[in-house]
Amino acid sequence: MDTLIPVSAYVHLPFCRRRCYYCDFPISVLGDKTNTNTSGSIAEYVHFLCEEIKITPSYHLPLKTVFFGGGTPSLIPPRYLEKILTTLDQHFGINSDAEISLEMDPGTFSLEQLSNYKRLGVNRFSLGVQSFSDELLEKCGRFHRYQDIEQSIDFIQQTNIKNFSLDLISGLPYQTLQHWQFSLDEVIKIKPNHISCYDLVLESVTAFGKQYKPGKFPLPSDENTAKMYKIAQKLLTIAGYGHYEISNYAKSGYQCQHNLVYWENKPYYGLGMGAASYTNNQRFTRPRTRKDYYQWVKSLQETDHYLSSDYLNKIDVLLETLMLGLRLKKGINLSKISSLFGDKIVKIICQTLLPYYEIGLVKFQNIDNKIITELTDDNFKSIKRIMLSDPDGFLLSNTILAELFDKLESSL
Repeated sequence: MDTLIPVSAYVHLPFCRRRCYYCDFPISVLGDKTNTNTSGSIAEYVHFLCEEIKITPSYHLPLKTVFFGGGTPSLIPPRYLEKILTTLDQHFGINSDAEISLEMDPGTFSLEQLSNYKRLGVNRFSLGVQSFSDELLEKCGRFHRYQDIEQSIDFIQQTNIKNFSLDLISGLPYQTLQHWQFSLDEVIKIKPNHISCYDLVLESVTAFGKQYKPGKFPLPSDENTAKMYKIAQKLLTIAGYGHYEISNYAKSGYQCQHNLVYWENKPYYGLGMGAASYTNNQRFTRPRTRKDYYQWVKSLQETDHYLSSDYLNKIDVLLETLMLGLRLKKGINLSKISSLFGDKIVKIICQTLLPYYEIGLVKFQNIDNKIITELTDDNFKSIKRIMLSDPDGFLLSNTILAELFDKLESSL
């Protein structure tokens, strides 16, 4: 099991102007017209967040990545972000070359605000565009419109920010292939160094989850969502973006280092309302409302016991390692699996995936990092890395993982 010391921190900033119709994240709604009347709520939250940071056990290794997610972190005035960064640095330490990411929504920040974020050390910005269609943005409950995207990109360019990412969502209600093509074309014109393309997930507690059924109108058909995935993969790779993870593309040198921590199943701190952490082979999620979160932080201040959570058992760690690692284009190194779980597990994995290899959905790589094009009894034993093919293996990843998990759980 992974006992490495965490050197990454996710910090949750929950404030949003409104809740989008697909969102099930732990957020606090401020309303469309945020002003000084909301600063008290933000100041109170930042106070409790910093208190949590101060009482979190530190392993005295400085952070290499910090990710401010939400919510809409760009609703947080720079002076509060400075307070959080100072507290993180004083308690954990932050490497001088650390990747510090901030999620932003178009229409929620000014040029001066962006300049101040950059001055504070934020060096990676992720812009939640989602779509370039005003019609679709409205149907999703998004606050911003196309002109807000244009203005935000202008601010980014004026500030000379190189490391920025744009997010898109496919599979939205009423979204056509033409909508998707247009959004991709617009992103490629902007030339960010990182692009995330997420497929809509219907969560039962969301407005969309209550209103729509997967694959049924007005949602695109399963056939069309698969086409959207393949169109993105084709256009973005032609444009020079490496498809390094199921939903993520980057120019060389611009992969999101923080998210790689998740996909490689490495430990990390989670801080703030609803944030999940992975330390000491424990996963722990904080309370999802501000009231409960504040009470939880107060209780931590009154006791010496920081967390009470069950350790992950061996099968949980194995399944998580496979589920996360197979999201990456480079796949999973079987040497690590073997050292942690034994050769028997490696053999079960390879045998289970063999039918998918034979139809081109899974790739096997040997010790020399060469793809095995023809499998024999001899080179079957030389498989050192497994990966899903792009795009077809990625598209059917849930099916492949379900069979793999079923086989492993029945064998252990």
